[in-house]
Amino acid sequence: MNVFVLIIGIVVLVLQIVGCQTITHIENPANTYTADTTYQKLMGDYPFISIASLNVPETVKEIKNITYVHYEERALQLDLYLPKTNTKQLRPGIVFVHGGGWASGYRTNFTPFAVAMAEHGYVAATISYRLSGEALYPAAIYDAKAAIRWLRNNAKKYSVDSGRIAIAGGSAGGQIASLTGVTAGIEKFDPQAKKSAVSSDVQAIVNIDGLSDFTSEAARFHEDDPRKNPSAAGAWFGGRYAEKTALWHEASPTFYVNKNTPPILFLISAQERFSVGHKEMIEKMKPLGISYQVTKLPDTPHSFWLFDPWLKPSVDIVVKFLDQQFKINRSDNVR
Repeated sequence: MNVFVLIIGIVVLVLQIVGCQTITHIENPANTYTADTTYQKLMGDYPFISIASLNVPETVKEIKNITYVHYEERALQLDLYLPKTNTKQLRPGIVFVHGGGWASGYRTNFTPFAVAMAEHGYVAATISYRLSGEALYPAAIYDAKAAIRWLRNNAKKYSVDSGRIAIAGGSAGGQIASLTGVTAGIEKFDPQAKKSAVSSDVQAIVNIDGLSDFTSEAARFHEDDPRKNPSAAGAWFGGRYAEKTALWHEASPTFYVNKNTPPILFLISAQERFSVGHKEMIEKMKPLGISYQVTKLPDTPHSFWLFDPWLKPSVDIVVKFLDQQFKINRSDNVR
């Protein structure tokens, strides 16, 4: 049994015994995917980079630690960033899913990106979700859809246009975001749908350096590396490709392309292995007339969105793409 899963089970049991009603955070000492730790790995090859600032400017309102879904005593939370204006104009929304190999990472990894989106007139949420040590696939997809439903359910409160909501993510979060967006209407991925009239559909997807096809040879070469026991993907699926072939296929966004697939932006690094499958997915989208864009930032490492000088151009690319899909006219002062 996974030692971390056993520890979590013990912690949950103890908290239940002492009468704790809500668990909002489960500490994992192995969760080291942060901007700081990534910077230490990259600074030798990219000495000019700096960690993107977490500071929130006066023009942006930050609301932290909002619970968006409960699973019995377990509560998942998000942080919300919105333009600090008095206008009653409805704003588009975007939900950010952090990366970390489905096993690690924190929602604060996307705080700088979310703040920048709020500065451009978007209501942005960064979410925590159940990592593989706590819950296997497809729990993270349930969580992402629950976050979208929460944002839409609270659209009036935060002046969000419920008909213009996007989901975005980086690395593993990009794959989660993409799969969340392309599986609209499939109850298997959305157990909340049975008891809620509020939709979890999105109108656009932003996949930042995330996989589109787990079953491809290139993806399996890295994600099913026999030297890793388990591999990141193997830990999420509960088994290697040969053992859980159906799940590896089922979790690949490319296999859900249909005429109702939302527009997708693929924002990718110079490290091609992380965005495996996006070319093949686009070939399925083309005949259906689904809008897409591929933008590659040259000479970039994976996790480029955590750092300057790449944050601003990344935000600009995402804003331009979503503005086009949501028919936003900047001259109308969307902020």
